[in-house]
Amino acid sequence: MSDKRHNRVLFLSVPESLRGQIEGMANDGFSINPDIPLPVEIPEDETNLNLEELSWEMIIAGMLSVITAGPENLDSGQMNAAHWINYYRHFVLAVRPLIMGEFTEAAILKAHNGEFDLALEILDSLRGLFPSSPAVTLNRALVMEERAAALRRRDSAETEDAFQAAQAAYTEALSLHPPFPTAQFNAGFFYLSRKDFRRARECFSLYVDSGEDREKTEQAKSIIKDIDENGLEDESFINAYKFIQQGNEEQGMKNIRDYIEKYPSVWNGWFILGWALRRLGRWEDGAVAFSKAIELGGANSDTRNELAICLMESGDFKSARRELESALRDDPENIKIISNMGVLALKTGNDEEAAAFFRTVLELDPQDPIAHNFFNKEE
Repeated sequence: MSDKRHNRVLFLSVPESLRGQIEGMANDGFSINPDIPLPVEIPEDETNLNLEELSWEMIIAGMLSVITAGPENLDSGQMNAAHWINYYRHFVLAVRPLIMGEFTEAAILKAHNGEFDLALEILDSLRGLFPSSPAVTLNRALVMEERAAALRRRDSAETEDAFQAAQAAYTEALSLHPPFPTAQFNAGFFYLSRKDFRRARECFSLYVDSGEDREKTEQAKSIIKDIDENGLEDESFINAYKFIQQGNEEQGMKNIRDYIEKYPSVWNGWFILGWALRRLGRWEDGAVAFSKAIELGGANSDTRNELAICLMESGDFKSARRELESALRDDPENIKIISNMGVLALKTGNDEEAAAFFRTVLELDPQDPIAHNFFNKEE
């Protein structure tokens, strides 16, 4: 047995008791090389390994740890690292031929439950096993986008960094050769959510040229048409969003007013104007801008939530509640909206109702700071 360790991985020679089992499970032309030791992952609180307790899960986990870390993290002076990585990759696929589907399903489930770090760990293992898989590359981008969106819902200071990481993941997915049309389609929606209509249009145009799904192609064409007709690639619109995002609301307002002069009937411009005004604490002006956005077709949950904040801060609690309830019907698990319902209940003196809303928030996001602050004060 070797004392070579990699994280919590112990390298050891193939035990006699397992040789027959391993050889019996090998398939697809894979053969056991007794000269290459097995990496075995052991629990952090254990210092010794009882070979009688050695399991397939420990062996596969050890191999996946080594594969994920990459050959550069192995001692190449004592081993043929790249050869060993390739051997372990084939070993895992021989023993677990359905691992792609199993791990993909597990990653999706973890992400759905908000366990994004675990989801990405699983996908990193898959990337080690299938380094050229476009599906794995795209799934990483999707999970990173979902993580960024979750942080945005709770107004986390980490939101922008998370979106930048997601953008880097999409950039990688878009650079695949041959091109992966599904990545182009999903990247288009990612850039739409970021109000980067220029890049969104580029991605959807790529999909129109290469995608094979007729329904998605028609959807992409419709989005491109909407961007073109509403001038959403206009420099003044792009700059307005950029400045406001960076905290320069005054400059952003100058740009968005230029855009509104050219496109007065496009709701997006009024939404951006309202966003700047709300951030500046100009509640009544913000409410007017958001109401105009809704009138022109922007009656989505985000616009109604923003309008409700302005109405709430202006003292119009009845109208604020109406907008929040409407937004919640459209997006029933939106933490921002539920939290604002709690804030509104507090402002109207209904602590019991506020507690119910904040309990719901914590069910969706156990780390939400606003809900925690409410219950800490209650104590």
